[in-house]
Amino acid sequence: MRIDTTRRIGRKGLAILGTVATVLVLGSVAAADPTAVPAPVVPGAPRVPGAIVDPGTPADTMKTLKTTPDDAVAGTKFTVTGAGLPASKDVTVVWMTANVRYVLDVKSDSVDYVGRKVDKIGVALGAAKTDAAGAFTSQMTVPKDFGGLHDLYAVVDGVQVAKGGFLLERQVTITPKRGPVGTPITISVVGMGSPTYESVGAVLYDNHYAGAVSANTTRGVTKFKIRAAGKPGVHWIEYAGSSHTVPYLNMEQSPVPWTDSHRLAFTVTKDTGAPPVTIEQAVSVKPTISARTTVIDSDVAKDSTAKVTLDSTKGPILSKVDVKAAGLAPNAPATLLWTSVVGNRVNCTGQCWKFTSQPLGQATVAADGSLATPVTIPDGLGGWHGIQVVQAGKVMAQVPYFVKRSFVKAPKVVKAGRPFFVELKGVGWTQLDNTLAVTYDNSYIGYACGFNSNGYVRVQLFATGDPGTHLIDLYPLLYTQQPAYPYTQLGMVPLLGFARDAPGLAAGYDIPAIRLAIKVVE
Repeated sequence: MRIDTTRRIGRKGLAILGTVATVLVLGSVAAADPTAVPAPVVPGAPRVPGAIVDPGTPADTMKTLKTTPDDAVAGTKFTVTGAGLPASKDVTVVWMTANVRYVLDVKSDSVDYVGRKVDKIGVALGAAKTDAAGAFTSQMTVPKDFGGLHDLYAVVDGVQVAKGGFLLERQVTITPKRGPVGTPITISVVGMGSPTYESVGAVLYDNHYAGAVSANTTRGVTKFKIRAAGKPGVHWIEYAGSSHTVPYLNMEQSPVPWTDSHRLAFTVTKDTGAPPVTIEQAVSVKPTISARTTVIDSDVAKDSTAKVTLDSTKGPILSKVDVKAAGLAPNAPATLLWTSVVGNRVNCTGQCWKFTSQPLGQATVAADGSLATPVTIPDGLGGWHGIQVVQAGKVMAQVPYFVKRSFVKAPKVVKAGRPFFVELKGVGWTQLDNTLAVTYDNSYIGYACGFNSNGYVRVQLFATGDPGTHLIDLYPLLYTQQPAYPYTQLGMVPLLGFARDAPGLAAGYDIPAIRLAIKVVE
């Protein structure tokens, strides 16, 4: 059977599909087209703290707004006072803030992470009216919003007649504050900033770098988890200011000293043994962009009106999925294909991976043009793939399917100093999902990639430390080395806040943290 996908392989490259063979076809080379994608709606994240308004134009002579206090955490009451303004006028108090979006380059064969886009906006935080002397006083509440310095304007008839400022302080808490080795510790942050040097936090555990956290699409508010590691006693968690991904150790001398570190104590009570493997999923959000890698609209025959649906749109390798289609040619055979890619990113100059199409099975279409058949998701790369229905050499319909990352195995007991292996399946190939970061007792030790090995990752580690329980956490990581973009934040480090703020959420990427532990023995 011939597959008419000339966009991928050209007329001379048409291949005959066998019943079990994998067909290798050349992928298209897509031009770079970075786009700031709409932020998804994350459950529990604060919304814009007021109606978006035009902040007005500056008056020739600007008065000063007084704020009391002029720095505080979210939820604090504060007073705004103005004087010498136009008399008996309605005043809008405008709070300057921002919207932040991630920038992605979404192509037919991959997705690249490019960075962030910050759009400054003004919102109406409150309203007042000046008296006969041109004065007003209004009490307001510090919104749950991006932290740092915010300009405040008193706007009358579209003119900024007075200006003040407010510093929204960062607030960091942990819960619980004590527990055995392996206890999940939830770290909550309110007031991360939107500018570059205020938008990333670095986390240290007993002076070991654990990873980075952001809150770009959640308006400076996030919750994330690490686990209690080490001997019984007090251990220190530091949430530090960061220039990009690692701690900025003299932040108090920087231009943004209010992002200085927060140190919090956790008491490890005892070692009760290695906890079981757990998988922490990201929050469930609705993707904001529809493009999916390997699912190319132009592959579908122009004259086809067929539709295909799945009973599940995501799952691990070897999942059983029911495929239903309608609008096909009746009483005729149909082949189901799995679309993916093969290649790697090492020393990549040009097109370094290619599309593949793998048969999933065949079925006969019913007299009414419908098809219903089960398929098994192949053991291969994770991420977005396509299931295509082919008749007479034409793709009649296709639908995307997301292969989730899954844990395979790791030992439970390892002798001190000896190597051991952690194995995963379903690791992807885009910059969003082709790698994972590894921490050992909350210390970042490196990363692993699953592209060249078709989604299978076998990480070699060594058992170190005193006899007892030691923790291994596998976090999502943004692979920003190939291709590389200038000043890309959050690249090549553990994304501790992956569950609520990550570039892939808008594109439907469901990438978990996998948490396991070993017992080290002498």
